[in-house]
Amino acid sequence: MKAKTQPTDKPVTQKSLFFWAFHNNLKWQLLLLLLIAIMVIARVIPLEMQKRIVNEAIVLKLFDQLLLYCTIYLLAVTVTGASKLCVNFLQARIGERAMFSMRKELYSHIISLPLLFFRNTQPGVVVASLMTELASAGTFAGMALAAPVSNILTLLAFAGYLLWLHPQLALSILAIYPIVVILVPYLQKKANRLNKKRVDQSRLVASQITESITGIHEINVHGASSVEKQKFNQLIERLRSIRLKWSLFRFGIKSVNNYFVNLGPFIVFIFGGYLVMNGQLALGSMVAFLSAQEKLYDPWKELIEFYQVYQDASVRYQRTMKSFDVPPVPLLTGDGKDSVSIDGALELSDVGYTIAEGKALLQQVSFSLQPGQHLALVGFSGSGKSTLVQCIAKMFDYTSGSIQLDGIEIKNMQKDELIGHMGYISQNPFIFSGSVIDNLLYAHRSAHINYSIEKETYHPPSLDHLILSLQQAGFFVDVIRFGLETVYEHSPTAVTSKIITMRENFKNNFGSTLECYIEFYDYNAYLQYSNILENLTFSVSRDPENTINALFTHTFFIDFLSKHNLISPLLTLGTQIAKQSVEYYLTPGNKEKATLATPIAVGNASKYASLFSRLDTTPNYELSHEEQCLLLKPALLYKAGIQSSFSMPPGLTTSILAARSYWTQLSDKEYTRLLTPLKNDEPLQGQSVFNNILFGKMKTDESLPNEKVNQAIIRLLIEEDCLEDVAEAGMQYNVGNMGDNLSGGQRQKLAIARVLLKKPKVILMDEATSALDNTSQARIQRLIERWKGERTVIAVVHRLDTIKHFDAVGVMKSGKMVEYGTYEELMGCKGGLYELVTGKKAQE
Repeated sequence: MKAKTQPTDKPVTQKSLFFWAFHNNLKWQLLLLLLIAIMVIARVIPLEMQKRIVNEAIVLKLFDQLLLYCTIYLLAVTVTGASKLCVNFLQARIGERAMFSMRKELYSHIISLPLLFFRNTQPGVVVASLMTELASAGTFAGMALAAPVSNILTLLAFAGYLLWLHPQLALSILAIYPIVVILVPYLQKKANRLNKKRVDQSRLVASQITESITGIHEINVHGASSVEKQKFNQLIERLRSIRLKWSLFRFGIKSVNNYFVNLGPFIVFIFGGYLVMNGQLALGSMVAFLSAQEKLYDPWKELIEFYQVYQDASVRYQRTMKSFDVPPVPLLTGDGKDSVSIDGALELSDVGYTIAEGKALLQQVSFSLQPGQHLALVGFSGSGKSTLVQCIAKMFDYTSGSIQLDGIEIKNMQKDELIGHMGYISQNPFIFSGSVIDNLLYAHRSAHINYSIEKETYHPPSLDHLILSLQQAGFFVDVIRFGLETVYEHSPTAVTSKIITMRENFKNNFGSTLECYIEFYDYNAYLQYSNILENLTFSVSRDPENTINALFTHTFFIDFLSKHNLISPLLTLGTQIAKQSVEYYLTPGNKEKATLATPIAVGNASKYASLFSRLDTTPNYELSHEEQCLLLKPALLYKAGIQSSFSMPPGLTTSILAARSYWTQLSDKEYTRLLTPLKNDEPLQGQSVFNNILFGKMKTDESLPNEKVNQAIIRLLIEEDCLEDVAEAGMQYNVGNMGDNLSGGQRQKLAIARVLLKKPKVILMDEATSALDNTSQARIQRLIERWKGERTVIAVVHRLDTIKHFDAVGVMKSGKMVEYGTYEELMGCKGGLYELVTGKKAQE
């Protein structure tokens, strides 16, 4: 095995703040210096022009000279403005480049830190450090050269010009600034101490917010919102107090600076005026003095602001880098991966793991496995089973003993040498935001990506290998279902071209056997599992409630209902539904149960209650258009086959079927685009592939009928050679934020599939099937049994009825392996395993 070379670059946490200002920015900094030189020269010229305009052009009444000096003045001001704009843009560019580099390198460093670091570090601290704390450092990096150089040169240029005009007056003005240079840093030191406290307290607040949001389910279920509010209020109260004191010193620095700067005009007026009156200073020179003194304030102000930005950025930067100044776990080295042959032999000798607090989590654990052997780890909670597996996976560095893979010490192996040959599946697998395929390829990509100086290359496995891993993990049917839920317009071309064929074959081949589960669309029949609007229009809508709201905005729709004598029976039905729903919701205890099948949502009950109150108290009350629509809506959403608590008025079904033919003649109306007409020989636009093939409504949501329907559709997909296309579409399904769109079992099956895809020689399973149902667990158990002789398996097992088929069983207790042997041997000894399996006290 070839030894890996470690990078010699200084760690990102030990790089100075000034490093980023010049890192990859040298040419831009040189360009800045050139622009600054031009800007400084251009800023001095107007002072001289002011003096000449007054002393020469105006006093001597020379209009040509006036035009010349004014033109030069205007050009100088224009050049100053343009160069200042360029300087500011380049500062921003350098700052953004520096911030990008800082965030990229620090993030790369953070995700390579050992897991132990994250036990004591909240995610909020990491987020705040990367996104907030480094922002001021990036701003400073852009200013690091330009701000001090431009402002110091400007001060020197103005000071030199003033000394040239009149040394005594110039020195009297410049004498103010040494006082400020002494006083401002003194105040800044106090502000810095408070700023450090502010940064630390802000991190605590960010951590508290992250912890609360992450644990929102626990807060909700325990009703602990008041406890969390109190903790948060205490933290932000402390932060408020610190920020107020910090702001006082910040504003105090500006006030002191402004006070001394404003003494300049006073000196010019009192001393300069005296000199002018005694003929020792020309009037134009005094005007230039006034202007220069005023302009002296700008660079001085910017220097003070730069100093404050530096102090703030320095505090934040040092605090941030110190927080993450931890040696990283050796990861990818950038020179490609070695091709190492691993058989899967594992040998542990006196392995121990002691954390920083001195607590020993593992003690003298020893055993050996030949390639392809399987070991089940059992024991009570806290016995060290998971910790042992995580040490083998090199998630934690064991502190004593030896773990060898094919005779090579794991501690001395680079992480990238290990990940291609070892797979780890946890009890609570993490699913990343993105698609199924993104998560499926996650482990395989990490194990097979090749790095070079210029780029990284990755060759994903074939579709057959992807499907095989999904099938082995029992996730393939879920992926097919995701593919079938793809909207028709976004489905693969091969599927869209065969939709009508599969629809016809589905009804011909499976219609008679599945009609007890499906109500197929029939133009001549009333559809019990479709709502009244869909029956009336013989169409489907993706959002029926909003479709009805849109139709109510067209007077023609109400006229259509009236023309076919549907208003009265629909109002009767809507009133019946609304009254029973309001009565149910207002009955104590029922609102929480919400077992009544009704098209009216709980939140809308108050609207109907208010309407009925007006109807009961006002004789001959006439419904307004809005009130009429309010009662028509639940009627139009009513599904007779599902909402059986309500009954349709006599003759309404017949009237709806009679009006249906008239509605279909209006298909050229613009508002009918809200609905997709049901036509046997046309696809349903805006509907899923599943609904297009089914061309009907499921009568139940029970698992067995749905499974039978899915199996029938899968058979059709196979016959039409579309199964792989649907699977590919299903792999694009968005799993949501951290897999929120997946069930617990689906997340675990996806985690198993992504490990199986890279075909590791050693598989570590930390209660990897705990979230699966019995059928799925049995499937994974059969798969594990087929791995015997091919892959070495160490499984932390929670179901003891599955360990009989393992080659060996290890019983853990208090961080030690107290028993090791075959299932029959350990049960015969009637020790720790016997106690776990039978619940009877082990023999002493």
